[in-house]
Amino acid sequence: MAGSRSSELERYFPGLASSTYEVTSPATDDYNCIAWAAGDDTRWWEPDPLGVYDWPASSPREYTVDAYVRAYEDAGYTRDRLAASGDERVAIFVKDGVPQHAARELPAGRWTSKCGELEDVSHELNALEGGFYGTAAILLSRSTE
Repeated sequence: MAGSRSSELERYFPGLASSTYEVTSPATDDYNCIAWAAGDDTRWWEPDPLGVYDWPASSPREYTVDAYVRAYEDAGYTRDRLAASGDERVAIFVKDGVPQHAARELPAGRWTSKCGELEDVSHELNALEGGFYGTAAILLSRSTE
């Protein structure tokens, strides 16, 4: 599985087909991209108002950029800070003003994403832009020291 490509992913995210990406883990519904970007592969993070899914307690349960930024701030990320060497960065993808996806930068400069219930992939940041996810509009970072 690791190191392979996925025709299903390429169908949903055409930008992957013309980029260098690798599938890095099998499909699962144990966690989603929002949790994965924060380093959590055990829970599904979503701000649903009914509280069905996990979401940081101090962040609003709403599908807004502010709520997603606050969720990552709860996990130690900072917006509007110049990332230092070795810092971990997260990109929030936004479409029509609504957060749709998040990706985490890997130490080598590539990005990692969990694509819905599909696989995790290592990719170029813009390879998932368009279609479902919109654009990588917000960058946050946290110190790894």
